[in-house]
Amino acid sequence: MLKQSLQLKLGQSLTMTPQLQQAIRLLQMPTLDLQAHLAEVLESNVMLEQEEPEADDEVEFGAAFTAVAPQSAPPADDEGPVEVEVVDQPWADRAGTGSDAGRAEDDEERERDLADERGESLREHLLGQVALLGLSDDDLAVATALVDALSDDGYLTESLAEVAATLRPAIDRDEEEIERVLLLVQKLEPLGVGARDLAECLQLQLAPLDPATPGLALARDIAASHLDLLALRDLGPLRRATGADEDGLAAAIALVRHCHPRPGSMISTARPEYIVPDALVRRTTRGWAVELNDRTLPRLRVNQDYAGMLGRGGGGGHAVLRSQLQEARWLLKSLEIRNDTMLKVTRAIVERQSAFLAHGEEHMKPMILKDIASAIGMHESTISRVTSGKYLHTPRGVFELRYFFSSQVEGDDGAGTSSTAIRAKIRKLIRDEPPENPLSDGRIAELLSAEGIPVARRTVAKYREALGLASSAERKRVGTR
Repeated sequence: MLKQSLQLKLGQSLTMTPQLQQAIRLLQMPTLDLQAHLAEVLESNVMLEQEEPEADDEVEFGAAFTAVAPQSAPPADDEGPVEVEVVDQPWADRAGTGSDAGRAEDDEERERDLADERGESLREHLLGQVALLGLSDDDLAVATALVDALSDDGYLTESLAEVAATLRPAIDRDEEEIERVLLLVQKLEPLGVGARDLAECLQLQLAPLDPATPGLALARDIAASHLDLLALRDLGPLRRATGADEDGLAAAIALVRHCHPRPGSMISTARPEYIVPDALVRRTTRGWAVELNDRTLPRLRVNQDYAGMLGRGGGGGHAVLRSQLQEARWLLKSLEIRNDTMLKVTRAIVERQSAFLAHGEEHMKPMILKDIASAIGMHESTISRVTSGKYLHTPRGVFELRYFFSSQVEGDDGAGTSSTAIRAKIRKLIRDEPPENPLSDGRIAELLSAEGIPVARRTVAKYREALGLASSAERKRVGTR
């Protein structure tokens, strides 16, 4: 028979409260996502209101951006201890977020204006030119059908028979008549559209060139019959197949590579994506100053009139309003936690990477999440959330916070060198090499080892390929880097 009993147990468990869950969620949100989230909260929670901007906020915002001009970087021989100060933040002195509500409204208006602008599509671009050709109604319908059959890259994806079938029964044209109109379409800008394969695309782009152009005849021959040999990156078989000398072959290859393999992609409908930096760093007389770019967010606060009326009301009524008041206070506290954590992480990164800010990529120090976590006394998962999708505006440009983290190569003196710094050194060595005698991967490895950075030839090759740089043989052969 079962019977009821009471038992006492001791144990430990980790429970994520709603407040903690909200703080973590806000912590990993980039600025634009946080903007959208706060806008939704403002609409749904009557206990939150948007603060009016102060008169000098906009001037201060402009000064923050002008202060990080590239010329504010210290001279190359600047030595000494690094001091990173934290600029006073408005959110630290009030129960809300420190932002410029007026600027946020202006940004929203600009976003609406941008949303109304649409880039011209490839179809619209071509049909606008077709309308100027003075075609008959039937030819205009054929040209429109051909444009509709183009891919985003500008290639004709349907056969002439399939295009003819789409026109029937309204228009009955054979393949020869359709190809006549196709030749007109292939003369439209950008050159190369309407091609049925890569060879035809390249020939269309080479066709308008002056016949006296050095290497043009050979370039047309390569585009028509030898693209497979060109793709091998071994010019020996291509030289034997064409019977050309080294100089003539180099000129022809340069013409072919100057052509665009996907001409339709040059007419893009994609709207530009703008990065809103989450933090700013600028040079001061004492070192580096770090502040959060919180002016892109609405400045929130608890509506004291509603909160006061709710407090004077007493009793157990207005449960929904009381719940919204609690949620509003949790949100403001979570935003303060987010701002404090962002500031700590950004300051620690700037302290460690001050040499990069002053002198460039070659002075980037190796750094992993654990280094920052140990410096500020937080868990690595928190650092990962803070640095993911967040951007820092520096005198050298805007970088994702994760950019400052890299692995290291152990040097002869026991000090590590960042992989980012090694890639920068490889890029510089190749940029400064003599064109007639480019550096091999092995020679680059020797030069780096002489600087106390022992790297293998295969490591140099891996970094060089990641930078999109050709091998020494290719750089010498075609004169490109």
